[in-house]
Amino acid sequence: MANTSVFLLFLLFLVATQANALGGIVGGRTEVKNVKNNKEVQDLGKYCVEQYNSKQKHSANGRKLLTFSQVVEAEKQVVSGIKYYLKISTAVYGSGVPKNFDAVVVVKPWVNSKELLNFVPSTPSPTK
Repeated sequence: MANTSVFLLFLLFLVATQANALGGIVGGRTEVKNVKNNKEVQDLGKYCVEQYNSKQKHSANGRKLLTFSQVVEAEKQVVSGIKYYLKISTAVYGSGVPKNFDAVVVVKPWVNSKELLNFVPSTPSPTK
C-alpha cells in the first residue's frame, strides 16, 4: 500500500513537472501561438460570431449583426474538453465600424461538439 502511494505521488509530480516544462500548469491557460495562421482558432472565432448573430436575429433587442474579421489573441485550457478564450475582431455589419469581443467556447472533439459560453464586448487593456 505504501509503495503504491509513493508511486502515485511520484507520477503526479512527474506529470506536473512535465506540464510546467511545456508552458503551463495542469488545468491552467496557455497562450495559442501564431493565432492569425491557426485555422482551427480562426474557425472557432467565426463560429462564435455566427452564434452571436443567430441569437440576435431571434431576439427583439435591436442589436446590429457582426461580420467576422479575425481572432487576434487566443488562450486555451484543458477542462472536460478544451476551453478557448478568444479576442475576436469584428465589424458592425454594413457600417464597417470595428469592434472587438471576448469569447469563451468549449470544444469536445470526441463528441464533435462546440458550445459558446460567453461573447461580450472587449474592455480596453490597462496601459502599462
